[in-house]
Amino acid sequence: MAKNNKVLLVDDEADFREIMGSFLKRRKIAYETAGGCMEALDWLGQDHFNVVVMDVVMPGLDGLKCMAEMKKLQPELAIIILTGNASINTGVMSMKQGAFDFCMKPVDFEELLERIILAGEKSGLRATPQ
Repeated sequence: MAKNNKVLLVDDEADFREIMGSFLKRRKIAYETAGGCMEALDWLGQDHFNVVVMDVVMPGLDGLKCMAEMKKLQPELAIIILTGNASINTGVMSMKQGAFDFCMKPVDFEELLERIILAGEKSGLRATPQ
């Protein structure tokens, strides 16, 4: 994988970031994690990411507001929104506001990986075949 192909995981749940990070690492996908929007925006200022996977419900700026800020910095950024509580309406609204896709929580990691790869294809992100 090229040096600057990365996924940014943004979620206030540390367990999710750790488990999803391990999942991506086993597939040789570079990633960083952020516990909230401000940390994620700091990462975007320091590095290049192909895909952001971000929860909607977080303290401070929620995922939809954070997505709007990220798009100001990097309009081409592919963002996958994670939404819980059977909130399909939130997922659809996120796509209308510029998200690449959304997944329901609890998330199926293989399904999320497929969406990450699809989102990253336009910018060269690739997973290592199993």
